[in-house]
Amino acid sequence: MSGTLYLVATPIGNLGDMTSRALEILRRVAFVACEDTRHSRVLLEHFGLNPETVSLPAFAEGQRAGRILDRIAAGEDCALLTDAGSPGISDPGERLVAEALERGLSVVPVPGATALVAALSASGLPTGRFHFLGFLPRKGPERRAMLEEVAQLSATLVLYESPRRLGETLADLQEAWGDRRACVARELTKVHEEFVRAPLSELAARYGAEEPRGEVVVLVEGRTGERRWSEEELRRALEEGLSRGEKLKALSTELARRAGWSGQDVYRLGLNLKR
Repeated sequence: MSGTLYLVATPIGNLGDMTSRALEILRRVAFVACEDTRHSRVLLEHFGLNPETVSLPAFAEGQRAGRILDRIAAGEDCALLTDAGSPGISDPGERLVAEALERGLSVVPVPGATALVAALSASGLPTGRFHFLGFLPRKGPERRAMLEEVAQLSATLVLYESPRRLGETLADLQEAWGDRRACVARELTKVHEEFVRAPLSELAARYGAEEPRGEVVVLVEGRTGERRWSEEELRRALEEGLSRGEKLKALSTELARRAGWSGQDVYRLGLNLKR
């Protein structure tokens, strides 16, 4: 009989969040596949565990998945660990799981901490529906396309971001989606855990001036407008605002929020009108 691939969630900060089931699985599997063996070894040793470990970093998942799955197919059980949280959620594991299922192998989740769910539950934003974006593309057309793709969703939008790029990303979100309610959740479950809840404009100003430390989750309220304005309605509103002497950038941000358009599209339309 073939073995089983266990997807074992690990703490995102507080080691007390390690579940008893996760520890039981780790005690009895034949080997453990790790995003980073050095990182996982610290966790395993903390709980008195010393299993065989093999490396499965994101950049080599495609090349190394086959060898791991061969061992599972031969009858060995394997646990997959990423550096923190649930495997496969913006972490290695997606490809390994897909290939395991293609081979007809058993895949079993062992749930636990996940940063996006922890942040969402305490964000103060609607939790009934949410859309997870993972990490945004860094720059250029792909980034703009993703932001425009989800601009009309009424679900809360959740994404991960590096602290080094947080200020820039918040400014991009405001430009694309308007000045919506938002929350920055930082260092979840750790000593310096922090939730900052404010409009995107305030958050962009704050984190544009100071770079935070630690892991970051960004949550933004979904679109709340009744309906998306037509281009003609938007054009009239732009003309009226510009005729009153309003600055195009600020006017575009406000109209994007009210009209259900991306801030970039409103700004481009305004530039065409000014010409």
